[in-house]
Amino acid sequence: MATNTTTYNGQSGVVKYDVSGTATAVAEVRSFTIDQETATVENTVMGDSNRTYLPSLAQFSGTMDVFFRDDDSAANALFAGIGADAATLEVFPSGETTGIKLSGEIIITGHSITSNFDGMVEASVSFQGTGALTKADL
Repeated sequence: MATNTTTYNGQSGVVKYDVSGTATAVAEVRSFTIDQETATVENTVMGDSNRTYLPSLAQFSGTMDVFFRDDDSAANALFAGIGADAATLEVFPSGETTGIKLSGEIIITGHSITSNFDGMVEASVSFQGTGALTKADL
């Protein structure tokens, strides 16, 4: 295990998406975000002087931004993923040899392409996790 002993540098980050059953690196990734949250349920009763809560269902979602390329099979699978069944996503915030790997099944919920006269053509993908997000140390 090659654990980071200092702060992470995202420059070496990697995103992989399921292309026909194979985890395939998405080319030209600019950034990604994974959000995790847990709902709470109130369990306050009469006589309590403060509200109290218990943890409930957890979920994760996220986004990623990439430079658009026609020849990128993983990015094309993300684009085609709207309306498709869940597929596996793997993210390596600081590369595949150090730090952590996050993985889970996702449903693509949105895909947009942005183009302007003085910049790169970019694509942004949003997704909703289905099931648990797992974390593994590398």
